[in-house]
Amino acid sequence: MKLDANGVKINLEHSKEIDKSKDYVLFLHGFTGCAEDWFPVFEQMPVKYNYIAMDIVGHGKSDVPSDPSKYNVEAIVNQIKFVKDHLTPNKIFLLGYSMGGRIALSYASAYPDDLKGLILESASAGIKNDEERQKRYEEDLKLAEFIETHTLDEFIEMWNDQELFNTQRRFSNDKLKKIKKKKASGSKIGYANSLRGFSTGIMPPVHDKLRKIPLKVLLITGDLDTKFTGINARLAKRFFKAKHKIVRNSGHNTHLEDPKRFIEIVLNYLGQF
Repeated sequence: MKLDANGVKINLEHSKEIDKSKDYVLFLHGFTGCAEDWFPVFEQMPVKYNYIAMDIVGHGKSDVPSDPSKYNVEAIVNQIKFVKDHLTPNKIFLLGYSMGGRIALSYASAYPDDLKGLILESASAGIKNDEERQKRYEEDLKLAEFIETHTLDEFIEMWNDQELFNTQRRFSNDKLKKIKKKKASGSKIGYANSLRGFSTGIMPPVHDKLRKIPLKVLLITGDLDTKFTGINARLAKRFFKAKHKIVRNSGHNTHLEDPKRFIEIVLNYLGQF
């Protein structure tokens, strides 16, 4: 299903027929990911909810605008707002991983009344320090240039070689090849402009808004991802009401590395409503 959100066509994926009497859970993928990344999760979830995954602008089957302003926080939040209002007038659950988690948190800060619940996997609330934020933005601009001057295969090889994804080296060679091939089928323009428009270095930090989000928030990280587990341990204290769940023997992408435990945690959370 594709929706035209202010001139940008946004693709939505769902694995089962939509039942408008059920609550919606909207899933947001990470950088270089796509909506279909969530299908293995959907297959193991109960039929109690509608599960919808969105291709974030520049990714998957959504449009790939050449204008970086279509990728900034305001534009993406507005795209999600359009999607949400098209799906239902009721409140939804929003779940985001990594970059998708930053987007979900930005949305919750702007439209808390649209949400019934918020689930953030390996996410952050942005960078508070101005100098650190500027440094990160400059690094991401260089990364955007790398994408444009190299093949996507070369970029994905370099991207996946980060320490952040070390734990995925435990996967079989066949599984790793499939993951890299899928990411390399994306768009150079989309990936580069995502960095230019929604880098952690340019995203307005929302730390001071967390207390004003009147929701039960679920934070999920892997214990082997010490950086984001530390970030989320601190974030949990800043929300009005939040629980931080840590997946043992897992890294940055817990839903890929330990889907069974990830789904168990999410379902326990949803069961509170």
